[in-house]
Parts: sequence; structure tokens; C-alpha cells
Amino acid sequence: MACVLFIFGCSIGGIDVAMNAHGVQVQNAIGKPIMSSLHGLFSVGGLFGSIGLGFLIKMGLVPIYAAVTIAILLILLLILQYRKLLSYQKEKEIIVQFSPIDETQVSKKGFQWFRWSVLILGLMCFIAFLSEGAMLDWSAIFLRDHKGVSPEFTGIGYAAFSVAMAVMRLQGDRLVSKLNSKVVVIGGSLLASLGILIVVCSPWLSLTLIGFVLLGLGAANIVPVFFSEGGRIEGLSPTVAIPVISTMGYAGQLAGPALLGAIAQHFSLIIAFETIALLFLVVALIYKIRK
Repeated sequence: MACVLFIFGCSIGGIDVAMNAHGVQVQNAIGKPIMSSLHGLFSVGGLFGSIGLGFLIKMGLVPIYAAVTIAILLILLLILQYRKLLSYQKEKEIIVQFSPIDETQVSKKGFQWFRWSVLILGLMCFIAFLSEGAMLDWSAIFLRDHKGVSPEFTGIGYAAFSVAMAVMRLQGDRLVSKLNSKVVVIGGSLLASLGILIVVCSPWLSLTLIGFVLLGLGAANIVPVFFSEGGRIEGLSPTVAIPVISTMGYAGQLAGPALLGAIAQHFSLIIAFETIALLFLVVALIYKIRK
């Protein structure tokens, strides 16, 4: 099982990088923001996926057959939509148009990704994904231990966060078009930081849930903006930059909850949550200086 899960994780990671790289190239080709909508549908898919699998099992379908059903749907999706993906030649044309590079130099030089512009985007992605991982792993425990919520309802905080993030991402492309990436990232980081502080400090559950909603609204479009910028770094192919940014981001989602657990063990879970709020302020500061 461990070997199969490892292979599954590698496959999901490869698909994730390819989807984001392809999405950036489609965005560049059509000349308008679409990354937030793509990430929004990803969030919606996550919500409906968990509900759908639970529904199949609730209807009496054995878990293995439910999983096979979903696998078959994925295969059908691939067969029906494969030809609509950009061809390799079209991808190269878009890359050359929006990120002109010398192909011969790319093949000879190593560590093309080792640039400040790539690493700083990856670092900020690390922080944004860390917050998502923290909400997934720690929000229920926080509500139970610090807000007195009964165990069967402790998932309500993450649900509020996830729904708010999905809704905001579906509106994110309009925001980026009307405003700009600087307003979206800095304003979103400040709003997310405020949301966490409300979650920590609020004496009422209703206000705490509003804090989770603000966190989801603020953090929703930060990562899509970073991926979009990663696909437009001058002189660097998106197929080089995006894997690095994705890897650093998902490292935050993986290692972040463990880091917060260490902070909670030595201090408290409240301090751990306040650390996330501080990190969002760091994102806002870095992005302001960088831009």
C-alpha cells in the first residue's frame, strides 16, 4: 500500500504541475486572467469529490467499487478531452512568445530555476499553502479545545474556509482584471491575517466562523496570481518555473502543519495560529517591496 500510495502521490504531483503550466500557457494565449477560475473549480472539485464519494458509499456501494467508478470517470474524461489540450508545438510557440529564451542555452545550463524571482514566489506560495494545510489539520482541534465546539461540528471552520475560498476564486479573475495583482496579493494577505486574528480572539463562535470566511476570501487568489507570474518570468520557461513554485508550495502544505504542531507543543495552538497571521503580513511586505 505504501508503494502504491507513493506512486499515486508522484502521479498527482506531476498532473498538478502540468495542469498549472498548461493553464498559464492557455492564459497567455488568450490574453486574459483565468488562473483564479481554474483554481476555484479545483476547490469546487475537492468539495464535491469528497461529498460524491461519501454519497456513493452511503448508497451501499462498496468503497473499492466507488473508487473504481471515479477512476473510470477520470479515464473517460482523459479520452474525451485529450485532443483539446495544447499541442507540444503550440506550447513551444506560446513559451517563446511570452518568455523568450535560447533553447540551446536551456539544454546546456543547469539550475535554470535558481533565480531570486522564482525562489521568492515559491517562498510566498509556501506560506499560502501552509495556511491551507493548517486549516485542514488544525482548525477542528482549535475549535474543540479553544472554542468548546462539540467534536461532530468541529469541521465547520474548515468548511467555511473552503467554501469562501472556492467562491472567491471563481470571482478572482474579474478582480485581477479590474484591480491588479498587487492589490489582490497585498489586500488578500492583510484580509487573511485579519481573519486569523478574529478566529483566535473572538469569544463567539459566529464571529469565529466569520474569521474563517475572511481567511478563505483573503487567501483565495494569492496562489493563482503567483502561478500566473511564474509563467511570465522573462527568459524562463513556465515548464521550469512552475514545478519549482509548485514544489515549494506543496512543501508548505505538507510540512506546515507539522511546524505548527511543533509551535503548539512548545507554546500553544493560539500562538501557532498567530504565527500564520504574521506570515501573511510577511507575504504582503515581500510582495510590496518586490513590486
